[in-house]
Amino acid sequence: MSRRLLLALPLAAVALAACQPAAPKDATVSDAWIRLSPVADRPAAAYFTVHGGAAAERLIAVESSKAGRIELHEGGMKDGMMTMRAIDGVDVPAGGEAKFAPGGNHAMLFDVAADVKPGGDMPLTFRFKSGKTIEAQARTQAAGDAASGEHEGH
Repeated sequence: MSRRLLLALPLAAVALAACQPAAPKDATVSDAWIRLSPVADRPAAAYFTVHGGAAAERLIAVESSKAGRIELHEGGMKDGMMTMRAIDGVDVPAGGEAKFAPGGNHAMLFDVAADVKPGGDMPLTFRFKSGKTIEAQARTQAAGDAASGEHEGH
C-alpha cells in the first residue's frame, strides 16, 4: 500500500464516523395518540413510544392538565383473556425503546376534560425517575377509529 493511502485511511474513518447519526443524549417520545372512550366518564387510553437516550431511564408517570389522573398499565393475555394491571413505571434502556401499544402497555386517562374531542391534540408530560420530563402532544381519536399506524382492512 502506498504511504499516501495509509495516511488517508484514518481520515476516511473519521469522516465516516462524523456521518453516522449520533444517539440522542436524552430520551424522546414519538407516536403519541389517545383513543377516547365512546362512553362519557369512562377512561381513555394513551399509546406512545419512549426512545432511550445515552443513559437508561425509567418512565414513572404521565400527566396532563386535561386529565384528572393517569395510570401506567401493563396489558397482555392470560388464559385467552386480556389482562391489565397498574404498574409503577417502565424501564427504557439506553439506545432502546419502550412501546405502549394496543394489547400491551398503555396509559389509562381518567376524568378527561369535556373539551377533548376526536381529531384534536392533548398535552402529555412524561416524567422520569431521573427528574427529567418530556412534553408531547398526543393526537386524539374516537374509540372506533383505526389505531395509529393501522391501515383500513387490516
